[in-house]
Amino acid sequence: MVSLPAPPTELFTTAAGVELEYLLTGAGRPVTVFAHGLGSGIADTRPLGSAVPGTRIFVQLRGHGRSGAPPGRWSYADLADDLGAVADLHGANQALGVSLGAGALCGLLARRPDRFERVVFFLPAVLDSPRTGPARRRIGALLDAVGSGDRERVAEVVSAEVPVDLRGTAAAYSFVRQRCEQLLRDGLGAGLAGLAEGFAVPDASALGAVTASALVIGCVGDDLHPVGVAERLASLLPRARLHIYDRPGVLWTARADLRQRISGFLAGADG
Repeated sequence: MVSLPAPPTELFTTAAGVELEYLLTGAGRPVTVFAHGLGSGIADTRPLGSAVPGTRIFVQLRGHGRSGAPPGRWSYADLADDLGAVADLHGANQALGVSLGAGALCGLLARRPDRFERVVFFLPAVLDSPRTGPARRRIGALLDAVGSGDRERVAEVVSAEVPVDLRGTAAAYSFVRQRCEQLLRDGLGAGLAGLAEGFAVPDASALGAVTASALVIGCVGDDLHPVGVAERLASLLPRARLHIYDRPGVLWTARADLRQRISGFLAGADG
């Protein structure tokens, strides 16, 4: 998987004083905001929205890219505030969150259950209990590697995102190289370390009040994004449909199907 290079972005300062980077593309309705996963960014969520109609807002969460990195340890509530601020700025009526971004979206909806009309959760990692050991270790390893500035250490952590049978391919080499360049150039905010022991919502039952139609996408065999989290999230949301892929590495093994599934849902093709 090769990330798309991002065109010029904009900066926006929230009411809380956090500067956030975002990319605005397309025009008209619907208006969809996209939130990426840990250590990822705008370039990684753009392919998921390439066939989504209307206006698309790709946000860079705090501690990533050119977005600010306020001092202290951050919670998912902080990420939810940031996501809500960008969504409100452009009147977004739809949202998609990937992993970390899915957690931010859960946090936002728990407090504002009628905020969106349609939402997509791709590879949700956490709800109302902390991550498991492998996921916690991965966050720590990534932050330590990026903080060291050692390209080989960063490459080792990033390579774990590539399915084992694809790690020797040209696409895998390109992905690892681009991700390493991005991480070593932009860094990661130290406040992200607090999320390793955090959770998206204090009480997941609050998601039972969400009014949006939802699509929850998970996969089996992914230690960082347990399939049980996706299944539980779908069971809590009143108007959710669930799709589970049968093996990890969806962005590598089923990318076309994933994009079609997301764009169809956000276009309202399912009625």
